[in-house]
Amino acid sequence: MVGTAKKTRRTTNKDDSLAVVHGENPQVSTIIAPIVSSYNEKIRPILDALPVNLTCVADAMTAFMHIIGLSKESLRKILLRGEFDEYPDEKNMHCTARLVDLLDSYSNDLQCFSEKEATKDFLMDEIRELQEAKWIGLPNFMPRTAFLSIHQRKVKAVAHMPIDFVHNVWEYLETVVSSVLNRHCENYYQLQVSTRRAGQSLISKMKDSSVKHVLVVVEMEKLTDYTCNPEFIAEYKKLILQQDCFVKAVLDRQNNQTSKVKLEGVGEIDVAHLKQYSSMLTQAFDLKVRMIAYWRIVQKRFIDSIAMHLMLSIHNLVNKDLEKEIVHDLMSPKGGGIERLLEESPSIAGKRDKLNRSVKVLRESKETVGNLMDRIGTYGD
Repeated sequence: MVGTAKKTRRTTNKDDSLAVVHGENPQVSTIIAPIVSSYNEKIRPILDALPVNLTCVADAMTAFMHIIGLSKESLRKILLRGEFDEYPDEKNMHCTARLVDLLDSYSNDLQCFSEKEATKDFLMDEIRELQEAKWIGLPNFMPRTAFLSIHQRKVKAVAHMPIDFVHNVWEYLETVVSSVLNRHCENYYQLQVSTRRAGQSLISKMKDSSVKHVLVVVEMEKLTDYTCNPEFIAEYKKLILQQDCFVKAVLDRQNNQTSKVKLEGVGEIDVAHLKQYSSMLTQAFDLKVRMIAYWRIVQKRFIDSIAMHLMLSIHNLVNKDLEKEIVHDLMSPKGGGIERLLEESPSIAGKRDKLNRSVKVLRESKETVGNLMDRIGTYGD
């Protein structure tokens, strides 16, 4: 009789498979099955999840370009297109929404300042400036120096707001870019170090560039009072129509007990302090409403121009500057070149070695069991 064990064939292929092909003897399959199961269920998935062990510069360059491509695509999704499928539950990585939140906060701060300034000590700044801008000449001419002086003070008062805004935006973007790069480079320690350093360096440069842009915008607003926006004239006309009623309300002796006047488009104003400046009320009111109408244009420019600058900067960061900065850092003396990718991180190397030892033990166990079954089959002959 021929032993059934001879019909059992063991396979050990180049992929380190521990599979067993069995024929008529179910005992072999039963004995080796736990070994195969241990490998397939516990070890093989971990081995497959490990990064490919790079062995040459070509492999390293391929891996590098692949990682950079993945990182750029992730950043395009969350920063430019508003797609959050890679971070569905991480609200902080829903970048387009978070950037709008930062912009809204900045806009609200400017708006609150404008509302307070519009009603605080109403007309007093204008009256003081008109008193100091007096000169020998025709009456009722609006001195431009008075308007510019008030305007420059207002610009200086809010100059820190756009600077704080761009600082907040770039600090947020630094955490986002760092998180994305770390995720895609987590299996390559040397590249992770280089990309983190490059990302921080680039963000710092772009933050400085944004601050310089804001300072230029602020200086432009200080030096020139100009707009082609028709909303300025429309708003000025709407406010100046209330001039006669306002002056009459302030000077009406029958209403001495009333210290509040409601001005449409501005709000309720305390006017008790204005009665002593009756000769200057008309001109001061004209100067005030010009400033209110113009400041609303300036406020929009502060928001729109900086928001558009930041979006252009983010676009350049993702599509051009980041890759250049990472390559420059990696190829610099401190980066060590693309060859550094051939150096596996200690944690990955240790994990790979441990798993390979486990595979070796399982393979030896399988071979031992197989040899024993062969001998049993031989003795059965």
